[in-house]
Amino acid sequence: MTSVAPNSAPDPALNPSPAPPIWTAPPKPRGGGVLFAIIGIVVAGFVGLLVLAYLAVGLGVSTLLIGSLLALVPLAMVLLAVRWVDRWEPEPRWALWFAFLWGAAVSVAIALIVDLGVQLAMAYAEPGGAPNEALQAVVQAPIVEEVAKGIGVLLIFAFSRSHFDGPVDGLVYAATVAAGFAFTENVLYFGEAFVEGGAETLGATFVVRGLFSPFAHVLFTACTGLAIGIGARRGGGAGVVGWFLLGLLGAVALHALWNGSLTFADDAIGLYLTVQVPIFIAAIVLTVLLRRQEVRVTRHRLAEYGAAGWFSPAEVEMLATPAGRRQARAWAKAQTPPRTGVMRKLIADATHLAFTRQRIATGLASERTIVNEQGLLAAVVEDRRVLLS
Repeated sequence: MTSVAPNSAPDPALNPSPAPPIWTAPPKPRGGGVLFAIIGIVVAGFVGLLVLAYLAVGLGVSTLLIGSLLALVPLAMVLLAVRWVDRWEPEPRWALWFAFLWGAAVSVAIALIVDLGVQLAMAYAEPGGAPNEALQAVVQAPIVEEVAKGIGVLLIFAFSRSHFDGPVDGLVYAATVAAGFAFTENVLYFGEAFVEGGAETLGATFVVRGLFSPFAHVLFTACTGLAIGIGARRGGGAGVVGWFLLGLLGAVALHALWNGSLTFADDAIGLYLTVQVPIFIAAIVLTVLLRRQEVRVTRHRLAEYGAAGWFSPAEVEMLATPAGRRQARAWAKAQTPPRTGVMRKLIADATHLAFTRQRIATGLASERTIVNEQGLLAAVVEDRRVLLS
């Protein structure tokens, strides 16, 4: 195999299809982060059990169940939106599970521990004094919670670099972390509302948190995820820490603005419509634009492989356009036996290949990127063989 400098853009025509490439050694799989995810999921799961025990003791088992069932409603809304964003280049399930558990367990545990520490410090400094709830909502909560959630996204980047290609990946991971955090926080708020005011207070809290603002935490942490994704696209390395801090600053500011509007506003509904709704609409527009950019990158890079003989023009259209993918999945489903799984794998491998090629073409490749390209090309050849056999 011809060696290639890490920052050069190798000609994809070096190993044209239909003859699959022959490597001097089997390429290593496009892995990265699986061991980290296993350890992380186990640790986060253990922390989750501790958080669950804390909630059960504080709220009671029956109240915990009621709060959990209601919290599933906004969680489902958020996860469906994340799935839509993630459909073009799906992230690995193990990374998403780690992200969710980090948000639902570890981030919540960090926030609870810091809150307890602050309360103990204040009680020591001013015995009998009550905590300033406005200060907690506008300063403490945004800083502590966004740092806790943001660290989870940064860990995914650090240990699963090959699956973190750009802003959309950052958005998906950040939204998943935030969905987990919001779920556990909603369980706590719903349970406390039921204990303090019964069904009426619980209903009002559910409307405010579950229906009016299910994406609040997603919007905050998305700033951090998008910033890390930009850093990843610009080459990664230590510079990502700077992007992380910049995104974290935006997340904290947006979180503080949101909490402040709820704490100090006289007309909460009016402020919600004039400030929070426009922010949400802007986030939707940004997400759509980022999705379209992913489609353009996929089509452009797969066309390069098509020109080299890896794909026919029809296959490029099939793999790089939403309409083509829908037709491809429908065709695979109609086969006997159905070949939907193989078609999905071909689409996923081709999409990863396009973004790997993007890193090579923009001078951001490493030796691992070149190996990933080789492995993905081999995977595409195998997918096609299985699909047409």
